Amino acid sequence: MAVKTTAGAKDDSTKGKGMHDVIILGSGLAGSVTASILARNGAKVVLIDAAAHPRFAVGESMTPQLVEWLHILAERYDVPEIKSLASVNASNRDISPLFGTKGHFGFMRHTPGNEPDPREATQLALPKIFSQNSHLFRQESDSFMFHVACKYGVTARQNWRASDVDFDDDGVTVTGQNGEKFRAKYLIDASGVRSPLAEKFGLREQPARFKHHSRSMFTHYIGVKRFDDVSGHPKDLRPPVDWHNGTMHHLIDRGWFWIIPFDNHPDSKNKLCSVGLTFDERLYPKQPGMTPDEEFEYYLDQYPAVKRQFEGATRVREWVSTDRLQYSSKQTIGDRWCLMSHAAGFIDPLFSRGLSNTFEVVDALTSRLLDALKDGDFSAERFAYVEELEQGLLKYNDEIVNASFNAFSHFKLWNAVFRVWGAFISPGVMRLTRARLLYVRDGDPKHFKELEDAKYPGLWWPESDKFKNLLEATAETCEKFEAGVLTGDEAADIVLKHVQDSDIVNPTFGWKDPNRRFVSPSTFTMARFMYWASVQGPPEMRHLGREFLKGILKAGSKVRKLL
Repeated sequence: MAVKTTAGAKDDSTKGKGMHDVIILGSGLAGSVTASILARNGAKVVLIDAAAHPRFAVGESMTPQLVEWLHILAERYDVPEIKSLASVNASNRDISPLFGTKGHFGFMRHTPGNEPDPREATQLALPKIFSQNSHLFRQESDSFMFHVACKYGVTARQNWRASDVDFDDDGVTVTGQNGEKFRAKYLIDASGVRSPLAEKFGLREQPARFKHHSRSMFTHYIGVKRFDDVSGHPKDLRPPVDWHNGTMHHLIDRGWFWIIPFDNHPDSKNKLCSVGLTFDERLYPKQPGMTPDEEFEYYLDQYPAVKRQFEGATRVREWVSTDRLQYSSKQTIGDRWCLMSHAAGFIDPLFSRGLSNTFEVVDALTSRLLDALKDGDFSAERFAYVEELEQGLLKYNDEIVNASFNAFSHFKLWNAVFRVWGAFISPGVMRLTRARLLYVRDGDPKHFKELEDAKYPGLWWPESDKFKNLLEATAETCEKFEAGVLTGDEAADIVLKHVQDSDIVNPTFGWKDPNRRFVSPSTFTMARFMYWASVQGPPEMRHLGREFLKGILKAGSKVRKLL
């Protein structure tokens, strides 16, 4: 049942301050970027946070989709500062020289007590067109965007904790623990898991509806060694891009360590490294009486190659150690309010989709909210697509992440799932790039609205029936492996056959060849892919490929700068 806000008596205690347009709870990247967009476009915004900047945050690894969404937000809403987040060069130049580079997604499988087999590794090296992906140093990126919001006239409060939220027919009043009150026409809760709005309306589902299970522990270290220097693997079995030059995933049975260095770009002066361990809490429950340091060391001791990376390394901040990460909400949109992104739900940091998902939601919400501020219609019906998008993003991410965790224990199966995940990054990015280039050429927002005209909001190629069917078949097969219905080899053969039989899987990158464990598209390979996508592929791929090329041609002389 949908949650309806209860209309009460209008609170006149904020008259001296006047009515604002929007109150945003949470000044992380989601809240600060949203505030910047709204304020830049004339809205009166209050941005509230219980903590203060600069501060530690994770969600540091970028993706090609995230880069495109940052460019879209910067262009569509005329907030050029957002582009400072869109490349490692821009971040190190405009924000601070503390950002690392992300040249690949790298995966190495480990088993307890053994050295990793270099033949049980996969890597997706990002093509040169995407080579500016970064490892975001979040205390700097988030603080930068917070101050951008302030520059555009946002009323900001840090170390300000909301004690009550009240809705009436005309708006919302937020009261702080210090007694200060703010009133606005709309409320965005971008606070995350401890959402005041989710608590007020009882929106959290107990338990979370997702299939996936994991908990996490994470911090920053200094002195973490390059895996390339400690793996002991011969040169001919190593990937084309050094492990240190991207995001390293050390895979274990139903879990993974992350290694995200900030010192791997020539302009970076940051010696820190983001470190985390995310694993199924049912298989790896917390041990009573064990400190996070002791627990991390306990697991390092089981994986000798990973442990060598930490010889002589020092933790520089306290651990964050969670219980189950997954949470979900039965509703994310109501009359005059929105649970945004991580306030709505969360799956897992695997595949780094968090910020990409967040900014897709930011675009869908702010475009509607700016219109609502003009005509006064803040009904849930107006924002129904935002809810559909948020729930879809969580649903499809749950499918691929749970399938992956199931596959980690069997390399042949993981190698197959890796292909399902990786093969659809390119079309997912192409549709976004096309819309952006066309918008830059003619300024017509219809190109972005067309992105929403899709069957499966939240899927990273949401127009494709075939991709949806492939993802669901993969998830179902991995669940049968988890249940013992299929062996690992049987499950791997089924998933790989789906990939090889699918006419929408790009054949030029090597996704259909299980022996191509390292996917590293060259400029020539990208050209071959575009020819296949626009001339040789099936109808839905040809349509996407031709529309993408049409966008590039119509953008004309601007394309070099924009790409």
